Amino acid sequence: MSLLDDVAERDGWRCWVCDEAVDPDESVNDPRGPSVDSRTADRKAKVTERLAHRGCNTRKGAVKVEIAWPDRLYVVEPAPLITVAGRLERKGGREMVGRCPTRRDAQEAADWLVDRFSRLVPGLPVTADIEPGGGQYLVILATGRR
Repeated sequence: MSLLDDVAERDGWRCWVCDEAVDPDESVNDPRGPSVDSRTADRKAKVTERLAHRGCNTRKGAVKVEIAWPDRLYVVEPAPLITVAGRLERKGGREMVGRCPTRRDAQEAADWLVDRFSRLVPGLPVTADIEPGGGQYLVILATGRR
């Protein structure tokens, strides 16, 4: 098996950047085709190679990667998730990632975050908490040290 196949199988054939499915039958030269990406230059990182669409991988080289929050979530001042992932991976602990006007909005955001982080940083056990404060609900991600 090639490195591409190994990485793709481990990542469930999902692009780590856009979180969409990657077609294993698509040409590696097509923007929607599979490619192996070095997610981080940090030599201490647990996972250095990740599956990405060729287009996502190429675009990432020209601009800083940003993991988009879904439009369906109502989150005020959402945190940049790549930055949050890096800090939680290095230090563990808790980090506030957004504010929501209702508990329901906060719960939807929390559920999405736990699911997304399971693919963004595999092996990092992330939980989400919701705390009321100032007439809004804070969404907080937490993890222990890795």
